[in-house]
Amino acid sequence: MLSNLLNEKTVRIADGKKLDWKTSIKEASKPLLEDGTILNGYVSSMIDVVKKEGPYINIGPGIALAHAQPNGFVNRVGMALLKTKDSIALTSKDHMINVWFVLAAVDSNSHLESIKELTKLLTDPNNVEKLLSANSVCDLLNVIKNVDLNFAVKRKEDKK
Repeated sequence: MLSNLLNEKTVRIADGKKLDWKTSIKEASKPLLEDGTILNGYVSSMIDVVKKEGPYINIGPGIALAHAQPNGFVNRVGMALLKTKDSIALTSKDHMINVWFVLAAVDSNSHLESIKELTKLLTDPNNVEKLLSANSVCDLLNVIKNVDLNFAVKRKEDKK
């Protein structure tokens, strides 16, 4: 379930200070650093890959999914979310971001279920709008929990 990864410990609202895209990735990563899911080298890798490859982490209007190769800097699968009040330019004003996901994967397979569930969340325009307009961690968690419930019901129906 997505809420196993995105919960009150890993979902945050930016405190209102002005951030740039690099600082946003760092802030979004803090819960994963604090709980030992990732090491500082992973944060640097995520920033470096955007510098090299451009804004490929911009996965939809206002949404970024920061990630990189684990390179020994990831201890377990993890995900975090930072919601910023103001849109932040990801390398340029053509890529304005308010919702910053960070994905940590230890290999090329262990995170696939999490990606599947995140895709469910982000392919519904109503969910995206709710994420973008959320003003609290509680608002964000309610969207995630609702997707978890719908995903669980769908899985039960598929088994029938």
